[in-house]
Amino acid sequence: MEASVAAKSLIKIAAISGSLRQGSYNRGLIRSAIEISKAIGGIQIEYIDISPLPMLNTDLESDGTFPPAVEAFRQKIREADSVLFASPEYNYSITAPLKNAVDWASRPPNVWADKCAAIVSAGGGFGGGRSQYHLRQVGVFLDLHFINKPEFFLNAFQPPAKFDSNGDLIDEESKERLKQVLLSLQAFTLRLKGKC
Repeated sequence: MEASVAAKSLIKIAAISGSLRQGSYNRGLIRSAIEISKAIGGIQIEYIDISPLPMLNTDLESDGTFPPAVEAFRQKIREADSVLFASPEYNYSITAPLKNAVDWASRPPNVWADKCAAIVSAGGGFGGGRSQYHLRQVGVFLDLHFINKPEFFLNAFQPPAKFDSNGDLIDEESKERLKQVLLSLQAFTLRLKGKC
């Protein structure tokens, strides 16, 4: 009985990085989130690579079908209960690859609709905060439900070192803050799905 209850309350989280660079700090946040989730229980995070997606072009749609890479991406989002975005900030906004992924998954039928989401970001200055606000604006139209607290902006260049040379998160305080984001996303997703 307990196993079936646990299985029903397992939250599947699709994790998406707006940076395609392997050693990016934002991808490092996702790797860390996956590791942290193993100790939390009740959540399963899968990193979804958006690099294979072609640039949005509705000429590539045919009779309600999409290119194979887009179909596969949309299916991963459809199967997820919630989404974790790692959104770097480019020119005060979200990156082109992330916007492209968001747009492909919003094509009818919109597979983002009614999902919970959280955003984390790392960068200079404000730590990617402006990109988060733009992504939240886009999410209003997509019918995404973002957690409000805690917010996670990380100035990656301020001492002490937050990441190692591979882009992996090494700062324990930041890991704890990331854990709190995951716990909030888990609780909000369960609440929205009526499972708590």
